[in-house]
Amino acid sequence: MKNHDNFYVSKRSRQGVYALICIALFIVFVPRLYELVSPSPKIFIEAKEIDQLKTAYRKNVFKGRSNYAKRLKYRSPPHAFDPNVYSLKDWMHLGLSEKQAAVVIRYATRGIRSNEELSKIFVIPKALFERIKDSTFYVNAIREPVKDKSTSAKKSLPILVEVNGATQEQLETIPGVGTFYAKNIIRYRERLGGFVRKEQLLEVWKMDESKYSEIIDFISIDLGGLRKINLNTVTAEELKAHPYLNWNMANSILKIRTRKGGFKSVEEIKESILVNEEVFIKLKPYVSL
Repeated sequence: MKNHDNFYVSKRSRQGVYALICIALFIVFVPRLYELVSPSPKIFIEAKEIDQLKTAYRKNVFKGRSNYAKRLKYRSPPHAFDPNVYSLKDWMHLGLSEKQAAVVIRYATRGIRSNEELSKIFVIPKALFERIKDSTFYVNAIREPVKDKSTSAKKSLPILVEVNGATQEQLETIPGVGTFYAKNIIRYRERLGGFVRKEQLLEVWKMDESKYSEIIDFISIDLGGLRKINLNTVTAEELKAHPYLNWNMANSILKIRTRKGGFKSVEEIKESILVNEEVFIKLKPYVSL
């Protein structure tokens, strides 16, 4: 009698089981794989819309904060006031920085007679001007009628200070020039030998366009006292001390002088490769033979 194993599975049955397992796996995993490799248009559109909403929200929030910050930055004056008598502290209380307030004070020393003049002061932002324009008054706005127009015109002209001969005290009388700038102007004037153009004031230490524009109308230049350098007798130390030259330039010029046995014209210093046309033009008023 043939023995039969109770756990015996025929080959055909095993193949059937394997086939069922494969079909089940296919049904379970294929849809998931398809979702991974095929992005849903609906999800993409929703994500895009969400990004747009986020961007719009950020812009609105930033704009709101910016406008709120501007409203907070400047204050309205507590009562009507004359801008000519406002102190540094008062202007800072309205929202100006210390430097901005100092500029307004300098304009006030000359006299501010209307809101139109006040609005032209470049350090007063439009936002602040709008806050204060209805609270201002000007004691000196009404002037006495002028009988002699020529005399009036002469009085309105600024008093000029000749910058090459002025003392420190005289320079300090220029609106906008205090002790600090007066000393710096004199110090640079001595190194330079005198100013030949008003624009050279921009070379003074700490002088910027804003300060220059304040003082330029009060300055004149006389070239009579200009101090010049004799190219045939000057030493290297003296030459390099000039603001437009350095040690290498000075040495180069003196070597050319030695080689030539002395200069015949100031243009000969251009034989130095270190003295270009720009340097020569700036230096020419200060050299002689």
